[in-house]
Amino acid sequence: MEIVRASTAGFCMGVDLALRKLDAILDEAQRHGPIHTLGPIIHNPQVMAEYATRGVLRTDDPEDVAEGSTAVIRAHGVPQCVKQSLVERGVRVVDATCPRVRTAQKLIAKQAEKGRILLLFGEKDHPEVKGLLSHAAAGSHVFDSPERLAEIELAPGPEYFLAAQTTQDELEFTRIQEMLKVRLNRDFPVLSTICDATMKRQQEAIELAGAVDYMVVVGGFESGNTRRLAQVARSVGVSCVHVETADQLPLDELRGVDRIGLTAGASTPKKIIDRVQFVLASL
Repeated sequence: MEIVRASTAGFCMGVDLALRKLDAILDEAQRHGPIHTLGPIIHNPQVMAEYATRGVLRTDDPEDVAEGSTAVIRAHGVPQCVKQSLVERGVRVVDATCPRVRTAQKLIAKQAEKGRILLLFGEKDHPEVKGLLSHAAAGSHVFDSPERLAEIELAPGPEYFLAAQTTQDELEFTRIQEMLKVRLNRDFPVLSTICDATMKRQQEAIELAGAVDYMVVVGGFESGNTRRLAQVARSVGVSCVHVETADQLPLDELRGVDRIGLTAGASTPKKIIDRVQFVLASL
């Protein structure tokens, strides 16, 4: 069996920066009071479990963070009102929002200041999307596919602009742009908010899937960018499995496969990818 590992597999810059900030706080924990992350700082349950053993508290409701505590804003960002509320209640806020997400927030706010309505390609329940929408003061519509967009009634009067969740599929986003050009029959701003690292990771997954007999994608099941890696791999027509850890590998199915491609989401630690590769190599 040959195992081909993607060069882009593993932590992206935004995840690495967020965890570095959390580690820095933990190194001086006595100065910061109880340390909370607002939801998971990244979408990887194994990483969150490790931080829990070091005393980090995951808090899904910001109102549960007491005065004098430290709240770490997750890499996905939060709505503006959440951060403001924490500051007003005397909570120390450490912003670990990914720089790419922060840039997307600023770009959206700039267009909203001109009265334009946001058309956002993303998952409406994803924390990043909730944060992005808070910057769309003039209004917004969220959709996760061209089909969903087609169902949205767009009034002819207002101006619109298009953006995407930073981890969305670039090819699908391009198709949506073309679809909107026909539908609106006028020019509209298109923001380049999909992360370069996401695009490179997806492109490598597509190329790798076309050169192997089976794909293994490693990462949290709640991770949007990891799920999309599995989607783009399957779009090539190759068999693909998405696992969080090596224990979840379908070993009987993988035995006898000649060539396996291995990639991982942006929030997957190297040691988990290494372990999956080790188990595959032992078959």
